[in-house]
Parts: sequence; structure tokens; C-alpha cells
Amino acid sequence: MRGSRTDARRRRHFRVRKKVFGSSARPRLAVYRSNRYIYAQIIDDSSGRTLVAASSREKAIGKSLTVATAAEVGKLVGARAKDEGIKGVVFDRGGFPYHGRVKALAEAAREEGLEF
Repeated sequence: MRGSRTDARRRRHFRVRKKVFGSSARPRLAVYRSNRYIYAQIIDDSSGRTLVAASSREKAIGKSLTVATAAEVGKLVGARAKDEGIKGVVFDRGGFPYHGRVKALAEAAREEGLEF
């Protein structure tokens, strides 16, 4: 029996998460993309805390999910990380292809000063 696209994404995500771990020195920038929204969190896995979060559900960001909206979320998470004193992160694409909205979010976060 063939699995679904969601199952395949989860398998890819678990495979990546075996290697990618966010410490307090370099927390993990985790991205989740749904059909309607995009979310980004900076997580310290050693303490299990979310340090910074941003999503397209916030009032300051537009309603439609486009590459431009994802870039706005990336700028927002980058700016909030800078305010918290976070400079370097490890990127966790969440099993999604590094393309389109995920790529736009990552590049916008880099423009705001995050290093990964």
C-alpha cells in the first residue's frame, strides 16, 4: 500500500531530525508550511524551549500565502532573533523541499542577519 505525501514528508523530517539538533549556542530554526499558513520557530532543543516564533497568521502580515508572505515571516523571525541576541542557527526545513516559500523564508531570515 502506498503512503501519502504527508507520510513521506514526515519520514524525511524524522530522517533530518536524527542529525539536526538545536543547542543553546546554535538553536534550530524550524519551518512548517501548511496549505494556508507558514510558521517559523527558533527552538533550543537542549532545554526544550521555543525562543522566537513568527507566522503568517499574525495581523501585521497579509492574508494570502505567497512567496512574499513567507519572506515577510522570515524577516520577522530574523528581526525577533536579533532582538533576543541570536546570531547563528541550524536550519530545519521540516521535510519540505528547499524551494519556493521555504526558500524565501530562509533567504529573508539570512538578510536580517541570521547565519546558517
